[in-house]
Amino acid sequence: MAERELQREFPGMNSVDRFGHGPGDSRLRMQTIIRLRWFGVGGQLITVIGVYWGLGFDLPVGYCLALIAFSAWVNVFLRVRYSARHRLSSNFATSLLAYDILELAALLYLTGGIENPFMFLIVAPVTVSAATLDLRTTVMLGCLALTAALFLIFFHLPLPWTAVEKFALPRLYKFGLLASIAAGMIFLVLYAARLSKESRQMSAALTATEHILAREQKLHALDGLAAAAAHELGTPLATISLVTKELQRDTAGLPAIRDDIALLQSQADRCREILRKLTSRPAEPDPHHVSLPVTQLLQEAAAPYRMLGPHIDIAAKAEATAASASQREPIGERRPGVIYGLGNIIENAADFARERVEVQARWDQREVVVTIADDGPGFAPEIIDTLGEPYVTTRASGQRSAITGKEASGLGLGFFIAKTLLERSGARLVFTNRQAPLSGAIVRVVWPRHAFDLPGGGDRQPAVSAVQQAAA
Repeated sequence: MAERELQREFPGMNSVDRFGHGPGDSRLRMQTIIRLRWFGVGGQLITVIGVYWGLGFDLPVGYCLALIAFSAWVNVFLRVRYSARHRLSSNFATSLLAYDILELAALLYLTGGIENPFMFLIVAPVTVSAATLDLRTTVMLGCLALTAALFLIFFHLPLPWTAVEKFALPRLYKFGLLASIAAGMIFLVLYAARLSKESRQMSAALTATEHILAREQKLHALDGLAAAAAHELGTPLATISLVTKELQRDTAGLPAIRDDIALLQSQADRCREILRKLTSRPAEPDPHHVSLPVTQLLQEAAAPYRMLGPHIDIAAKAEATAASASQREPIGERRPGVIYGLGNIIENAADFARERVEVQARWDQREVVVTIADDGPGFAPEIIDTLGEPYVTTRASGQRSAITGKEASGLGLGFFIAKTLLERSGARLVFTNRQAPLSGAIVRVVWPRHAFDLPGGGDRQPAVSAVQQAAA
């Protein structure tokens, strides 16, 4: 359910590559790349000055300072031309990072090539690309950096050194440095890309979760809206009732009209009765936190799916080992997140079940356990350990939902949303499969008794919302 709703409302959430970025998308801001380049310009300037004037080593300092000054002027131009919050396009960001690679390669050419101890800095722009750009761009920049490094093995000016000594590395050692740079680049790229992808997916999934929870809370706030509407409608209905009584008295000799007026009076009385129910205060005054027993909680969570798919059995009882004081059925708060989370798991079970879904609640003095089991194929072994993480989906491409009959490829957010909402209520989730010869998936939701049960729950009756009363 969550995946289908989010696909309709956020269609772009599926358009991500292996690094978690959309086509043409860039997360690199102008302010970020300008700051990184100023850091590089400062480091290059300090190094050149320190080597030439501090250590007294000979190098083409004029060309080096010219390259550094050009980078500084590029930064000044970008700062004047664009705002600090400007988000770069993918092509523009690629061009700027490619320039950084070429500028650093030119400096290295003037100062010893691959023998320069700062050679490894050539992987920095590629790492930035892995964190902010798509896979294709990162591979292109990585190839450019490695090509530049290979070029610097064969073509470069001598490494700045003392006049009395000649410094030269063997060719084989230089190729070893190239291999080291390539290995370090691959590791840093994969590490940065993975962290960036997980951060982006988690952010998107949490946004979707907040969206779903906010909508559920709005639905449960209808009680308050209904009570407000009932208060506003009370005066016009009282006027209608008064007028119909006067009309009944004035038309006592007109049977046909009198019957119509009597019908009007009865309907006005019915409306007033409905409004009376809507404005009556329930046992729990806050419509967001009315109480309900665990059986009713499961009934409410499963209600949307009972008539549309496999048979759903709901059972609840105390454990045989529970103390007599714990035999009472737990009564908790009506929390939209809990109802939605359980409903999400029940819907997923119904989609995969062949004939039936079993929803059971068990409790003792320590825990309240809700078990949702189906007779379908069960969880795939390769994903069972990662269920509950964003974008891990149990639905194969092209699979059809047992409830709607429509293709349900899914975004992989269903279990994440359910797990997040239920864990906020103090629960923990356990995903397992049934043991052979049976087949099917099992999801256990376990609350500590004190986290689920309301204080004094045994002395209070579960409240019924005003909307439910009116519907009755």
